[in-house]
Amino acid sequence: MAKQPKTAILLGATGLTGGHLLRLLLEDGRYGQIRLFSRRAIGFEHPKLVEFIGDLKNLASFKKDFAGNVVFCCIGTTKAKTPDKDAYRTIDLGIPVAAAELCKQNGIDTFVVLSALGADSKSAIFYNRVKGEMQDAVQRLGLTKTHIMQPSLIGGDRTEKRTGEWLGKLVMKGLDRLLVGPLKKYRTIHPQTIAKAMVWVANHQVEKQIIKSDEIFEIAAR
Repeated sequence: MAKQPKTAILLGATGLTGGHLLRLLLEDGRYGQIRLFSRRAIGFEHPKLVEFIGDLKNLASFKKDFAGNVVFCCIGTTKAKTPDKDAYRTIDLGIPVAAAELCKQNGIDTFVVLSALGADSKSAIFYNRVKGEMQDAVQRLGLTKTHIMQPSLIGGDRTEKRTGEWLGKLVMKGLDRLLVGPLKKYRTIHPQTIAKAMVWVANHQVEKQIIKSDEIFEIAAR
């Protein structure tokens, strides 16, 4: 008997990694519907696509429409775009945790979320600490299947200009070949690689909850 197509929920589809993930999901025959929750429309139509537009900082208001088999969360901002620390926490911590809470409430057992290498709730670095707090809060919910992706510096071209990030990528491009063994996890990673790994872990039995950058490379190559 043929399996019922799955419904995937995606947050952050307008971002770099989220955009690649959306394309993969639309092409994947295992998924019959992709539900996007965004503050603005994606800009194109597709038979599988259903969009819900609104304020993601009040994600609970979407509860009745937040229904599916798996949630992919690629929400994130930067210090340049969101210099206010409280606003930054609301996005990078508040939205992913609210999404995981809706998974718990609505019986969605699979949650795959984008974090960052170095995330640690005890870190002295604000960015790493917020990501770490998000991870801790998500794990405490005890969903059946949770996977937290920790990529290093993400390569690829963004629509907005980020000078510091651009310089970092330029430096890392020259250093990547020197990063071997335990240092391999610090290599620049392409968003499509992350997206492939997110889809793979959602559809296979993977024991690890936290998946670091070098492991993302390995999973995406399967």
